[in-house]
Amino acid sequence: MKGLILSGGKGTRLRPLTFTQAKQLVPVANKPVLFYGIEALKEAGIKEIGIIVGDTKEDIRAAVGNGDRWGIQITYIEQDQPLGLAHAVMVAEDFLGKESFVMYLGDNILKDGIKSLVKDFKKKKPNSQILLTKVPNPQMFGVAELKEGRVIRLVEKPKHPKSDLALVGVYMFDHHVFEAVKAIKPSWRNELEITDAIQYLVEKGYEVQPHLVTDWWKDTGKIEDILDANRLILQSIEGKNLGQVDKESKINGQVMLEKEVKVERSIIRGPSIIGRGTEIKDSYIGPFSSIQKNCRIINSEIECSIVMQDSEICDVGTRIDESLIGREVSISKCPPKPSVYRFMVGDKSKIEIK
Repeated sequence: MKGLILSGGKGTRLRPLTFTQAKQLVPVANKPVLFYGIEALKEAGIKEIGIIVGDTKEDIRAAVGNGDRWGIQITYIEQDQPLGLAHAVMVAEDFLGKESFVMYLGDNILKDGIKSLVKDFKKKKPNSQILLTKVPNPQMFGVAELKEGRVIRLVEKPKHPKSDLALVGVYMFDHHVFEAVKAIKPSWRNELEITDAIQYLVEKGYEVQPHLVTDWWKDTGKIEDILDANRLILQSIEGKNLGQVDKESKINGQVMLEKEVKVERSIIRGPSIIGRGTEIKDSYIGPFSSIQKNCRIINSEIECSIVMQDSEICDVGTRIDESLIGREVSISKCPPKPSVYRFMVGDKSKIEIK
């Protein structure tokens, strides 16, 4: 069985961060989101993985490499344009051949991985297995309707959902899916939808097996979901101090300090992780914070946030909370200036100043 990870797309919901990096490389608990998918496939016994790449292919290649670090083989498959999930399956046909495969969206994280699901798929051998979970906003997802435990209909982002069961970004298929993706037509979004391909399988009498995910799953396409995934993963980390902490500092709870971290006159409360080479002075790092490598946090307070590598936060007078801060960012307090107003005001405006 092979794996197919989708790592194309432009990540428009995470701009401006994704103007300069792939959305699948945004870190959660100091590890790129994409790595969680790779590790889930490896844990399930899958050692041949194809990664669909687009505009950010060079960044993905540089981060992932050839798979040696996981003991697997990585093949990169280029998708010229993001024309839908079913289109990604189509361009991967030469890599996948006649083998069954797991398709895993590269910006998704499943708490319990997929090992048991892959085992179940291999044992029962349906033509497809789809993962579903109840969501409060099904109109934002592909939605499945079930009748007596069987899949009867799938709709991509329906305006009026008939179910609250959303498709989780992990799918399993045998080779019959290629018949489906070649038969369907582009949707109103001008994309080949995987929901339409699965609907084709249902209508042609192929076996599509649903599986309800009861533990947490995150599609990290938005900042709030990234921060929520960061919080959930940090809850399971083990505390370890590989850095240097002076006597005036306090480390409370599950805190991972990597090598060459320096902490002076500061408080760090877990669960949190501080990356290699980071310097923290006269500061407070609150729970659910991930600080990547080679950062400087001086005289500042941060909580429930992600700070990416080589960034510097100095002398910020107000606590930073629920924030996602990119690479090589500098945030500091400006010197005091006289109080002034500057306006660019359109016609027929009304302004009140108190």
